[in-house]
Amino acid sequence: MRILIVEDEQHLAEALSQILKKNHYSVDAVHDGRSGLDYALSGIYDLILLDIMLPEMDGIRVLKELRQNGHSVPVILLTAKGEVDDRIAGLDHGADDYVAKPFSTGELLARIRAALRRKGEVVPDQALKFGDIELNSASLKLSSGGKEIKLNLKESELLELLILRKTSVTSKEQIIEKLWGFDSEAEHNNVEVYVSFLRKKLLFLESKVRIGTIRGVGYVLEGNA
Repeated sequence: MRILIVEDEQHLAEALSQILKKNHYSVDAVHDGRSGLDYALSGIYDLILLDIMLPEMDGIRVLKELRQNGHSVPVILLTAKGEVDDRIAGLDHGADDYVAKPFSTGELLARIRAALRRKGEVVPDQALKFGDIELNSASLKLSSGGKEIKLNLKESELLELLILRKTSVTSKEQIIEKLWGFDSEAEHNNVEVYVSFLRKKLLFLESKVRIGTIRGVGYVLEGNA
């Protein structure tokens, strides 16, 4: 799961990034509204944490333009305690929720999980299944037939993406955007390395699930019988 933080207080943005990464989310952070809108319009994020008071473009305008462009990604507004009118405006323009500063880590994580559930997303504390494998993206553990192995974060994110796309082919470009971000310098060989790691771990588990290669197109999970 990839989350975008749009927050001009850089210390707060960094603290939020660390909290979310510890809870196995991938995170990008930007510090002005114009950059926030550009990143959000990429379509690679599962949820956006959006401050209202931002330089260059305020959060309400970012939200409004995002919705006008047809993006339904969940947005949680980060607001100051007394910004009642801004909260109302945000909700009216399509925000899914808001959190008033200062907020507790537990409350923020609970609101993120709730927003993802409302949008039908699989949140990290739920197990994903495909064929004879089960992925717990919260503990980063992959199991099959009574055997279990630990994945690293990128392996877990890659397998989660492939499971969620089921029998659809996923291109290397889609994987790079989702796992590293759309402005990342990651290359195709980065993807190939993690696919190789996952294949070896599936073999270790003696799973019937395989990561198939569609030459010139991408990857797809096989063995969901």
